[in-house]
Amino acid sequence: MIRKATEHDLSAIKDIYNYAVLNTTATYDINPRDDKYFANMLSEHTGKYLLAVYEDNGDIIGYVALSQFSRRDAYDITAELSVYVKADCQNKHIGTQLMEYALSYAQTENRFLTIVSLITSDNEHSIYLHRKFGFEFGGKIKNAGFKFNRMLGVDIYYKNL
Repeated sequence: MIRKATEHDLSAIKDIYNYAVLNTTATYDINPRDDKYFANMLSEHTGKYLLAVYEDNGDIIGYVALSQFSRRDAYDITAELSVYVKADCQNKHIGTQLMEYALSYAQTENRFLTIVSLITSDNEHSIYLHRKFGFEFGGKIKNAGFKFNRMLGVDIYYKNL
């Protein structure tokens, strides 16, 4: 079941995200985030923005966010998409379902016209998922980050709704 996140989900969201911080290049954060960060995340994802969780038998095993792309007003028609799935639950089409949910939400009442994702250049799984949903390659930023003792690039993918 996919539903909007509540305060009760923040601990699970934190665990999923901080695992990615410590073990993957899916995020360019290097240090785990604290409870305050996730409380702020929830409060920032109100109104037209989205924070939703994938719940399975009472366990939160993934989440999706449509976040503010930029604080500049003209970007209000654009949202940044993030999808995270618990490590031991990947490759079960959970990310696909979360993407479907977020894109449907984005189109409801014309909340957004464009969705953008910033994806580590070597994250083939995420790139495949975005292409499957019709996202287009919008460019690459070489040497955008440094994590796990290596330089990382970022690919920009976007979808006009």
